[in-house]
Amino acid sequence: MSEPAFVQLVEQHWTALEARPASAENRLRVSRLPGETDQGALAAAVDHEGHRHLLVPVNTRLTIRSGLDGPVLRLRKRPLEDEDSYQTYADLACLRPDMNDLFTKLCVDVLSTVRDVPATPVKALYRVLDRWKALFQSSGPLLGPEQLAGLFGELHVLDQLLEHDPGAHRIWVGPKGHRHDFSTGIGAVEVKTAVDASRRRPRIHGLDQLEAPAGGSLCLVWVGLHRITTAAGGTGFVELVERTLRRCDDESALLGLLAEAGYRHFEADRYRDVRYGIGEELWFDVGPGFPRLTRGALVAAGLPVSVLDVEYTIDLSVEALTPLTPEQVSRTARRIIQESE
Repeated sequence: MSEPAFVQLVEQHWTALEARPASAENRLRVSRLPGETDQGALAAAVDHEGHRHLLVPVNTRLTIRSGLDGPVLRLRKRPLEDEDSYQTYADLACLRPDMNDLFTKLCVDVLSTVRDVPATPVKALYRVLDRWKALFQSSGPLLGPEQLAGLFGELHVLDQLLEHDPGAHRIWVGPKGHRHDFSTGIGAVEVKTAVDASRRRPRIHGLDQLEAPAGGSLCLVWVGLHRITTAAGGTGFVELVERTLRRCDDESALLGLLAEAGYRHFEADRYRDVRYGIGEELWFDVGPGFPRLTRGALVAAGLPVSVLDVEYTIDLSVEALTPLTPEQVSRTARRIIQESE
């Protein structure tokens, strides 16, 4: 069906619903829209005030994202029941009648996008809302080479965690300014990335970056990259972003984290030619004997902690440091995921 025909069809639903008499304040006039999803059918609705609604079926246990609460659009979770069924929806309402035409186009965009992800229709809704929001955002400065490489390394680790749990992006706290890149409050992971590095010498920022959470554990992940200039090899930066978005269970939340890290997905074309090969990936348990300066170690040594803005370099190539085996890495990833549940 063409977009104009889709718009006309949705408008017919609105018109028919608005012609029906209004019911009680807590009731909606509902009309089922064409197309099925794994969660059920989408629906158009009109409330007693004449506001138009798009109802996207969701699992009862799903939490709907917050932050969209007027004055034009409102998104909330709404259960609906009739004589034959009970269904929970993500309810997107247009609160300004003068925006109805634009709201219809947005709803048509959602219906079209849902066909690509029928298993998770709410993810299609979030994708459309974020795409429309991007129309009104301004471009920012490009990420520099070191920022790109660092973000690629963190996304590479996140991608592995998402294999175990599609909600793993919730423990990616680096973009929010946390001292560790990933943290459950008990376990933490710090990622260090370098491009074309001949030696394993990451730069450590501060006395707390290599300090484990109280009573918990910390892993340091070293990712050695090399920049690839052809489209045939390695992994594209944008490809990795899009893969993590597909794997996560809340695309909009991950997009928000990426934006906090300096990457705006509507600017993806600016990074299409950035590709990396992974030369090595090593995980280390940051325990006793691991080279580091920490606040706790200085206090234990009886030294006053009055030095600020500490930065130092450690050497991971010494024989005394043994990286985790692939089996140990897998167990560590599973443990971190379990701690976050």
